[in-house]
Amino acid sequence: MEAIYDVEVTTGSMTHAGTFDNIFITLIGTQGVSERTKLDSYGRDFKTGMKVKYKVITRFTLANLLLIRLEKDHFMFLPENDWFCSLVNVRTPEKDVIHFPCYRWMGEGEVIELREARATKIYEEKYSQLKEHRRNELKLNKQVYHIKQVFHSMDFFRSLCLFPQWSASLSLKTWTQLSTAPLRESYLTYISISVSKFHLVITPMMNVSSRLGEIKMKKLAKKTDQWIQMEDIKSAFWSSRMAVSEYVQLHWMDDDFFGYQLLNGSNPMMLRRCTEFPLNFAVTNGMVQPFLESGTSLTLEMKQGNIFLCDYKRLADLSTQFINGKQQYVAAPLCLLYKKQVGKLLPIAIQLQQQASEDNPVFLPSDSEYDWQLAKLYVRNADCLEHQASFYLRTHLAETFTVSLMRNLPAAHPIHKLLVPHTRYTLQINTLIRNRLLGPEGAVTQNTSIGDEGMTNLMKRALSDLTYSSLCLPEDISDRGLESIPNFFYRGDGLRLWSFINDFVRSMVEFYYQSDSDVQQDTELQDWIKEIFIHGFLEQSSTGIPQCFSTVEEVIKFVSMVIFTVSAQHSALRAGQFDYGSWFPNAPGSLKQPPPTSKGSSDKSILLDTLPDMNTSAYLVSVFWLLSKPSSDLVSLGQYPEDYFCQMAPQKRIRDFQAELSFFSEAIKDRNKGLQVPYTYMCPDNISNSVSI
Repeated sequence: MEAIYDVEVTTGSMTHAGTFDNIFITLIGTQGVSERTKLDSYGRDFKTGMKVKYKVITRFTLANLLLIRLEKDHFMFLPENDWFCSLVNVRTPEKDVIHFPCYRWMGEGEVIELREARATKIYEEKYSQLKEHRRNELKLNKQVYHIKQVFHSMDFFRSLCLFPQWSASLSLKTWTQLSTAPLRESYLTYISISVSKFHLVITPMMNVSSRLGEIKMKKLAKKTDQWIQMEDIKSAFWSSRMAVSEYVQLHWMDDDFFGYQLLNGSNPMMLRRCTEFPLNFAVTNGMVQPFLESGTSLTLEMKQGNIFLCDYKRLADLSTQFINGKQQYVAAPLCLLYKKQVGKLLPIAIQLQQQASEDNPVFLPSDSEYDWQLAKLYVRNADCLEHQASFYLRTHLAETFTVSLMRNLPAAHPIHKLLVPHTRYTLQINTLIRNRLLGPEGAVTQNTSIGDEGMTNLMKRALSDLTYSSLCLPEDISDRGLESIPNFFYRGDGLRLWSFINDFVRSMVEFYYQSDSDVQQDTELQDWIKEIFIHGFLEQSSTGIPQCFSTVEEVIKFVSMVIFTVSAQHSALRAGQFDYGSWFPNAPGSLKQPPPTSKGSSDKSILLDTLPDMNTSAYLVSVFWLLSKPSSDLVSLGQYPEDYFCQMAPQKRIRDFQAELSFFSEAIKDRNKGLQVPYTYMCPDNISNSVSI
């Protein structure tokens, strides 16, 4: 008996998602396969954003509908163009509506098979066709997503280059491969026009030179002169000021603002409570006693948890480079800070090198104005360099989670569905960063004191210190002893977001995994975490990264960490770079004079001589502008425009998550109205779902 299937096809709403080409569909069920049917409504069928209904007629019912097959063929003489298929809904003769999410591009001659939206685990599969489809999907993905060690002499790059086969270069062939990746993670929708146009469009996104024009610094980029006076710097950077950056310019020399930045600036990752002094730090009770509250002592304040330390030891002995023919320098400071009763965090002692000696004095707030400012300048330089390494490793490291996800969890897997929106653009942006910013010719390495070799070694050292605990915000805050320090908005907002994300993940994971045994028998899930441990963290058990999952709780924690890392943490370390770095003396990536070896010889001219040259300053500010600017097609945290879940229960959990984030956004905005320097970097409205810039 003849059976009629009603098919509704939705074309994506992004620019150039539509196509003139022919689209064919085949329905695959447990009792047979339909004929290959052309989808044609005798009009323009696949225009951008269009939903069109069709009928597929079979000689008999197919019983349980398992898969649909889509094919795309070139239409006559018209130029071939890709098609973005969002969703296919099929209403069966039995009146069941089955959803087949696609959310990917199709090229000419391409064939894809889609399965229904219901999330399933490998051991739940009942039909041989679906088991085979699952195996074939992962087999294809492993052919495309290669784990490749690009720089064999540097082990840490093994974990940073888990890329598809295009990881080493950005050639035209590279973008061709990118445009034909099975999951079609296109960085811009212009991919559908042509490879060459896509290449031209994407290039400015990581083109630092083009950003110089936006902040009106093109003239400075050609000047290799040094700055003569502070007024020249103010004049040059006046056009790039913003509300926060203007405050930074006015207060960058203030001790209390120096401390504030270590809590809520672009790099809140260096500060930790000091419980005992490092043996190589030559500070004494007598040195700092004048800067403490009356009637107390350094020992007592340390016991009460009011003494903090920033130790930039990873910068020790790094090689430096020449810029504009001038040798550049870097210190490896230790900076001691004190939390006063009024809540302000103030620097009270700075030692610029790691080894205590007569020519490595401890600088104090009571020293001459320029001695103290110069010492703080070297700390700000060290913090800027550490931030670049930390930002990349702590957030863009999500590349390892992404590649393993694609290689080991098929699209039907619940964890794949949960995490795939949080992988958007990650591989593409990391390719660009490695080539345009952090490669040998990159804007960061070319314009920072430590250059390519120094930055490579800094990231290698930073990676060796990266642990699972440090990626989990509650544990990181506890490990650093920062639970009670006041006015720490990064901590307060971050812990609330961690809680929201963790609750959401818990509700989703527990829906699909009712017991620990469900986790243990999910071989695909175990392969995912195993590959992350082996290739992302080099099989180092000391990192604390799980080698396998034994409990539901372990899965919840790890998935929460992944989502927090790519969204909230990424925003916290990215979004403030221009705010705090556009006044570049506050975040100098390079310094032209060696750290002082004695006190009493500094003056205003030495401070200016130490700052980077005009062109170096301009390029670094343009990098900060580039990296701080939100994506033009930002998808905020918790927003899931691509509907991968069809069941009512997970959809309700997503809506609850979105409601919590919305209320929290309003609370942050209300809080910020009363702050001189608003903290916006962890406001959910401003946070991208993924590492997308």
